[in-house]
This record gives sequence, structure tokens and C-alpha cells, in this order.
Amino acid sequence: MKGAPFAGVLRLSRFIIRQDRMRYLWWLVGIIAMTLVVPPAFNELYPTEQDRNIMAETMKNPAMEAMVGPGDLANYTLGAMVSHQMLLMTAIAVAIMNILLMVRHTRAEEEDGQAELLRSLPIARHSQLMASMLTLFVVNLLIALLIGVGLYSLSLDSMGLSGSLIYGASLGAVGLFFVSVTAVCSQLSESSRGAVGLSFTVMIGCYVLRSVTEWIPPFGWLTQVQPYSDDNWVPIGGLLVASLVLCVLAVVLQGKRDMGSGFLPSRSGRAHASIGLRHPIGLAWRLQRTAFISWAIGMLVLGLSYGSVLGDLDSFFQDNDLLASMIVADENSSLTAQFLPMLMAVLAFISTIPALLAIHRVVGEERKSRVDHLLGRAVSRKKLLVSYLVLALFTGFVMLSSSALGLWLAGTTSMEDPFPFITVWQASIVHFPAVVVMIAISTCLIGIAEKATGFVWLYLFYGFLTLYLGGLFQFPEWMEKLSPFGFVSKLPIEDMNWLRAGGLIAVAIVWIVFGINRYTNRDIEG
Repeated sequence: MKGAPFAGVLRLSRFIIRQDRMRYLWWLVGIIAMTLVVPPAFNELYPTEQDRNIMAETMKNPAMEAMVGPGDLANYTLGAMVSHQMLLMTAIAVAIMNILLMVRHTRAEEEDGQAELLRSLPIARHSQLMASMLTLFVVNLLIALLIGVGLYSLSLDSMGLSGSLIYGASLGAVGLFFVSVTAVCSQLSESSRGAVGLSFTVMIGCYVLRSVTEWIPPFGWLTQVQPYSDDNWVPIGGLLVASLVLCVLAVVLQGKRDMGSGFLPSRSGRAHASIGLRHPIGLAWRLQRTAFISWAIGMLVLGLSYGSVLGDLDSFFQDNDLLASMIVADENSSLTAQFLPMLMAVLAFISTIPALLAIHRVVGEERKSRVDHLLGRAVSRKKLLVSYLVLALFTGFVMLSSSALGLWLAGTTSMEDPFPFITVWQASIVHFPAVVVMIAISTCLIGIAEKATGFVWLYLFYGFLTLYLGGLFQFPEWMEKLSPFGFVSKLPIEDMNWLRAGGLIAVAIVWIVFGINRYTNRDIEG
């Protein structure tokens, strides 16, 4: 519309908020609650300066720095501890939220034909994109304000107003950065799957590169903020400027492409289908092949980044008698070996994500009425679901193996006495039964209520919290056991518990059979 380049933006923003208000609410409650429960727990567990200094000693090793970034360990107040151990991980959660929501409001709606319907209304060309960015700007502003005010309202020592506000502002700035990154990726890719893949690739790449240099935005800049110690606002300003530039770039790119197209178009397919496409599992593989390869490479690189610090970790332990006295629990295991289960557990949680995405793809195909074409032929519902199930199991196995390979390759060059490959691989693949249980839960939900599959992500996040924060918060053992990952043997410092592994597989089989049975008997959405 001439003279009104952004006509209808406010109306579309209200429509987006009304459409996804519950999704926004759950994300906000989850992220804010996760942030606000940590400081009181830390204050109870580490009430004195001596307690916090001991914890600071445990955080000085290269592996922990690679995971959570540098911190003000010389002045490890309660606020500095919270910022050091939680800011980066919370920022990743905020980034994931913004990536998924931005793709949902832009490329996904364009792919489903909803954007074309909106364009028929008296709105401008860029209105939908601008409305999506405006809505998520408000969401991130709420995160920044509520977390900042919430942390200050806890009235804990060393957590003043300035540090609390900058803590919240840094999370909001990271969120806006990934809003703009995803907006650009949505213009580059012609599918929502591709846009999500590109955005997650940027996020993982930024996280990995941050362990190499602190000058890579946004996570590298985030570690320079140092709330409750330096209170450095400059990186936040830099993230806001970078976000604005990327938003302008996204608007320009959208104006130069046609509806439904992208600047990275898909490669033309073959004139005739391959023999593999005669079976549903071949089609499922073809639809997810690019994402599978991207995730496998990403897990390999992530394993390399973690493995590269193992050599420094070994020498660090030798020079730190205090940390050695705290960590050693098994005289027959090296100090570095006792960190291996924790590293592999983190990699296992990340490896579960592509496996769940693989099984959830059948739900996405159903919602877009694409499975009707398959079920209308000589393809049963059971065969269709089992095909995606097999692909999900294969994905989980390969991701665990890729991360183990990357960690072992880097460890062989960084350690004087590297682990054998079989040791690292076993420490990784021991998590496979837990991954199978997560896939089985998704299969069960697909059979019962496909709209409830999103709760699997909350359950996975709960398992990660009990792993990542269980030792710090001293969670009771039963909380760990509520997640299948709580039954995983900690190789190589523990013996393999075949009874637990077999129990996880048995439970998974029951849920899978139940889910398949319900899927074959319920109505297909369409």
C-alpha cells in the first residue's frame, strides 16, 4: 500500500498474541521460574563466603569454562555465582524460544498458505514480518523486566537493582538478537524446517565459538556483561545495534523475494523417484536427510569443542590440590575420567533433540494433511509410524556416536594419556536406553493426543535441570529418578548396570507398543 509501508502491523500483532497467548505464557513462566528459583537455593547451599570460594575453585577448570563461560571467580558473591552458572544457560533457553516462535509466525505461516491469505487483506508487504518482530520484542521486554525486578525483589545480598536489571536486560538482548537472526534465516530458506535448521546452526556455532573467543556475538558478548560485578552495559548495547541491523536486513531481503521462495532454494529433485521412496521409511529419510546431516556435523563439532579442553583439565587437576580433594571419589579413576560422565550426559541431552524432532515429524505431516496421500495407498498407519520411529532411534544412536567421536578425536590431541575410543563411545552410548524412553514417550503421546507432544520438551528440560543443577542444589535422588537419564550408569567410573538399562528398554517397548496401537485406532487430523 502506497504511503503506508507498515499498515496493519498493530492489528496483526494483536492477532498473533491472541492466537499464541498460551504458548507465550508457558515460555515466560518457565524461563522466569527457572531464573528465580536458583538464587534462594544457592543462598541456602552456599551461605558463607568460604562455601562460595570452594565452589569457585571447582569452576576454574577449563571444562566448566567451556560450558558456562568465564566469571568473576576472585569475588564470587552470591550474585556473581548466579550470573556465572545460570546466565549463559538461560540465554540458550531464551534463544530457542525466539527461534521457534519467529519461524512459526513467519516462514511456517507462509509455507502453510496463511501468509498469502493475510496478504489479501489491506496490509502492507512487510506487515506480517514487522508484526512478528514487534510481538517478540514485547515478549523479550517482558522477560527482561520481570526477571530484573524479580531478582531484585528476592532481597538477597550482592544482588542489587543495577545488577538485577542488567541480568534481565542481557537475556532480553540475546532474545532480540535471535529474533533478528531467525528473521533473516526465514528469508534465506524456503521452508520452515530449513529456517529452524539455519537458526539453530547459528546458535550452536555461536556457542561453540564462544569457548574459543569472547568476541563472537551474542554469547561471547554476553559473558562480558558480568552482572553483579562489572555490570557492563556495552555488550548489551552492541547486541541491540546488531539486532536492529539484522532486522533491517530481513525486511530488505523480504522485499526482494517472491512469496513462498527463498534465497537458498531447494535443489531440483530427480525426474524419477529412487527405489528407496517406495517405502515410508525411505520417504521419512528423504524429508529429514538434510537436518540429520546438519545435526550429526553439529554434534561432532560440539564433541570436538568439549574434547579440546580435556588436556588442560588433566593438568589443572594436577595443580589444584583443593579441587582434587573435593572431586576424587574413586581411587581407581583419574580426575579427568570423573568429568567424562558429566560431559557425555550434556551431549546426550542435546543428542535427544534431533531424535525427538525425527519422530515428531509425523505429527507435522499429519497436521498439514500430507499423510492422507500415503494412507490412501497400500500403506498402513502402523507401517507409517514405525518408519518414523526407526528413523528416530537411528538418529539418536548416530548423534550419540558422533559426539563421542568428536570428543575422542579432540582428546587424542589434547591429552597426554587419551581415553581409548571404546571408553568414550561406551560413556556416550550408555545413554541410548534413556533416549529410547524419550522417543517412546513421544510415540505414546502421538497415539493418544498428538497436540500434547510438546510436553516431551518440558520433560526433557526437567531431566537436564536435575542433571545440571542436581549436584549444586543437592536434589534428592528420587527427583533424578523421575527422568530416564537418572538411571544411566556413569561410565567409566561406574560398572555397567545392565538391569537398569534393560528396564529402560522394557518400559520403552511397552510405551511404543501402546502408542502404535492407539495411533492405528484414532482419527487422523485433517
